[in-house]
Amino acid sequence: MGRKDHYYNKAKQEGYRSRAAYKLKQLDRLEGLIGPGNTVVDLGAAPGGWMQVAAEMAGEGGTVIGVDRQRIDPLEDDHGARVETVRGDMTEEDTRDEVVDIAGEADRAAKAASPERASGHADVVVSDLAPNMTGEYGLDHARSVHLARQAFRTALELLDSGGDVAVKVFEGQDLDDLRDEMEEEFEYVRTTSPDASREESSEVYLVAKGRLTAPVREGDRLTVEIVDEGSEGDGVAKVEDYTLFVPGASESEKVEIAVTDVKPRFGFAERVD
Repeated sequence: MGRKDHYYNKAKQEGYRSRAAYKLKQLDRLEGLIGPGNTVVDLGAAPGGWMQVAAEMAGEGGTVIGVDRQRIDPLEDDHGARVETVRGDMTEEDTRDEVVDIAGEADRAAKAASPERASGHADVVVSDLAPNMTGEYGLDHARSVHLARQAFRTALELLDSGGDVAVKVFEGQDLDDLRDEMEEEFEYVRTTSPDASREESSEVYLVAKGRLTAPVREGDRLTVEIVDEGSEGDGVAKVEDYTLFVPGASESEKVEIAVTDVKPRFGFAERVD
């Protein structure tokens, strides 16, 4: 039995709306995308197979927002998660605004339950969007990159600091440029192909982890004041409430630094003065 028949039959047996559900399961197993209580936005969600998986993983206290131009039938089992659907095109402002409003409500509820949660709207954005196929590979590839880039830019509007995104794209010459764009905004990006993808498919997924909302990037040079000392003895500087650890610097010093590593909520720098 080929992969196509295996995952098609498995979906029927286990109650998933599409064989694609197993692609998200495998992506999550590989990259740890969705956690309990997460807010997940699923772009191109119809018929709802990825929403089913996201609801299972987010569970009680989680929120899943499915977006598609087609109608999505309500889930039979939401696993305690709040599940919403938006019928529309994510390239249109009205649709994006509706998604942002729903995600914002979920975020406010999460912050009420957990005040230390960082401000933001969503924890994870996933996209299984694919273009209408023309049979001309170069054109299909270019269209898939366009859709993936739209999903990526939507994710930048929605994601909390440290959030993750996974987007589908067909392999080809424009893939590296898109990956480079994503690497500028996330801690790291990986290209992976789930086993559940069709054998004949050229699709891969770009999985970007750790949304960077820091006001600095690796290689930046600036002058900072050391305002505290960390538990390891490093100096602590603040740049717009973002924390930088600076070895060899003492409290009250003003030092010139070069940023060496940027994480979602803190970074590291070295003295260059």
